[in-house]
Amino acid sequence: MRPTGARRLSAAIAAGVMAIAAVSLAPRPAAADTPWLSVSENGYASFTVPAAYVQANAGQVSQVVIEGNFGPSSTWAEFGLTRRGDVWSGVLGPLKPGLYSYQVTGDDTKGLKDPTNGAGVASKPLWSTFFVAGDSARLLADAPQGQGGKVETLTYQVKKQERSALVWTPPGYQAGGSKGPKNYPALFLQSGEGQAATDWLDLGRAKQILDNLSVQGSMEPMVVVISGGDGPADDKGLKDLRKVVADKYHVLRDPAHQAIAGVSEGGTQALRAALTKPGEFAYTGSFSGLLTESAGGPDAKAINRDLKLVRLYTGNVTDPAYNATNRLTKALERAGVRYEFDGVNPDAGGNWNAWQENLIDFVPRLFRKVPDHGPSAGHGPLKGEFAPPSPGTTPTPFVTKDGFVTFETTTDFTDAQHVTVWANIAPGGSWLRVPMSREGDRWRATVGPLAPWFYYYKFIVDRVSVKDASNPTKITSEPTWSTFFVSGERSRLLSDVPEGQGGKVESLTYQSTVANQERTALVWTPPGYDPNRAEPYPVLYLQHGSGQNYTDWVEMGRAKQILDHEFLDGDLVPMVVVMGNGNSSNFNKELLENIVPAARARYHISSDPSGQALAGLSMGGGQAIGVLKAYPGEFAYVAAFSAGFGSGTGVDVAAINSKTKLFRVYVGDVTDFVYPSFMAGLTTMDSLGVHYEFDGVTPGPHGWDVWQKNLIDLAPRLFKR
Repeated sequence: MRPTGARRLSAAIAAGVMAIAAVSLAPRPAAADTPWLSVSENGYASFTVPAAYVQANAGQVSQVVIEGNFGPSSTWAEFGLTRRGDVWSGVLGPLKPGLYSYQVTGDDTKGLKDPTNGAGVASKPLWSTFFVAGDSARLLADAPQGQGGKVETLTYQVKKQERSALVWTPPGYQAGGSKGPKNYPALFLQSGEGQAATDWLDLGRAKQILDNLSVQGSMEPMVVVISGGDGPADDKGLKDLRKVVADKYHVLRDPAHQAIAGVSEGGTQALRAALTKPGEFAYTGSFSGLLTESAGGPDAKAINRDLKLVRLYTGNVTDPAYNATNRLTKALERAGVRYEFDGVNPDAGGNWNAWQENLIDFVPRLFRKVPDHGPSAGHGPLKGEFAPPSPGTTPTPFVTKDGFVTFETTTDFTDAQHVTVWANIAPGGSWLRVPMSREGDRWRATVGPLAPWFYYYKFIVDRVSVKDASNPTKITSEPTWSTFFVSGERSRLLSDVPEGQGGKVESLTYQSTVANQERTALVWTPPGYDPNRAEPYPVLYLQHGSGQNYTDWVEMGRAKQILDHEFLDGDLVPMVVVMGNGNSSNFNKELLENIVPAARARYHISSDPSGQALAGLSMGGGQAIGVLKAYPGEFAYVAAFSAGFGSGTGVDVAAINSKTKLFRVYVGDVTDFVYPSFMAGLTTMDSLGVHYEFDGVTPGPHGWDVWQKNLIDLAPRLFKR
């Protein structure tokens, strides 16, 4: 029977979320001023790009993607949109709280700025940004109006060339007063090569961070001077900038009140400046800096005496600074230089998402005493340098124990222009394309960390899908896909059980009178299956989706691994599972007159409704519901994954409710394109009075990540009522 809370749950979800899903997913024309992007309160980003605008500004295209920092460790990745009527659309999420940047790209090279989003990036004309609010990103949000500091542009001359910097002054900063102006310490904050000073505002959220820290009283009031990648790269340039700042702003000039930090190459410059002339700055920070030596024979005694803080930051192994930081720490230790290390950020690479966190950690340590000198919470130690295998020396992908995955092509694509790896690595198991880099005569990409789970991928070479020829795994229904597995407790039920302890999967050949051909099903029998036992085994008929085949539940759904584990864990009633071919013009006839009789003829399985279950995903879920409507009571257990109930016309509700012991339905979140029709189906069933179970959405899209979880939940519920 349906639980008493299910009606309230489905109604709440339908009222609170369905409106967002309907707007996000329904094909519709988009007016010129209609926002291309909407972000729900729970972090789902819905993109709707008018096809007419794309064609008018980029010409006819065969694909449209949203490029952005959506990948693991906030790496740049491509999210493919689907053409639906007059728009290209898609839903991505849930995204973690934070700042995201993106652009629209057609056919790999035709970039477009979202004209409906006014939040841009000055140095990247095609980029737009959006912010996902949340507690973990509260310091990145705008401070209460009127409580923050001010940012202005400072123009100055270096070698007769005009340069500029941005200067943030703290709340309450005044040029003068009755008792004279107050002088402030100064932080010189540098950008990396090719980056603009404005990037610290547009991408680094420096103003918001400084404003919020200031409002909270978590930092000493200071003046922060931000220079771009073309800023002071040498002693003379830095000296000139410091002089200009001292002349125009009320800052303390002594080294004890001067700090310098930077990102990437800017971090290298900051660290080198502080280590070579330790009397110039008392504080220095390197955010993903690339310095690998201790600035050539440093004066450790002077550095340790004059520098109050040398603090190093790095992302994980996807950060180019990871190996450099490993070498630098050893060099500093050999030289006897004291330093602090913030630890390896496990979830960020060398990008602005990481550098935002670095700035949040670094600024409160300046010009004051702090009790904590260790790494940030959750950060770990360096574990030596990261070095994937040499090209061509190992099957791909190469997977580390902590979930970093290196993909590599063969040498067949040396002339390619754009190569990506497409995989289910987005939040919830959606699909992203990560750009690969040319390395010699191959293309490579390292992504991660990936959570323990089962993954599938393919290469896209100049918009053509290509199988990873170095990976022996295969998917019968998707010839260009390959798979890999990241082990861990989270993915335990998807892993292979010890050899000899699991059930068996066999092929069952049968004659289809509907398709007029011989067909095959796969059948899982439990460990210890006894064809001669007195009581027949209950049976689950498990169906695939559209465009799939009978092999998919084993090759993609990990059905054998799931059933093996749940049986060995004692959670599963011993049963036989039949995975038939559902590609049929008349599935009811195919199932009842072909698949079921063939299974009964070969296996010792029940023909009693109480011993029979039927479930399926997507099209297969719709087929299961169709059988339930047409033959209520034929299967006492029915489940549908990512499928709507459909029409309520002619449904024998009394027969379904009295003869069905369990009718359980599942769906992914709003990234599952059947979500609106599924929610409409709940409303239909509620109005009819159909008994069903629904425990809420399964996080994820219309894909195997969701359906694997659905089977994990369903199988232990069968044949126990």
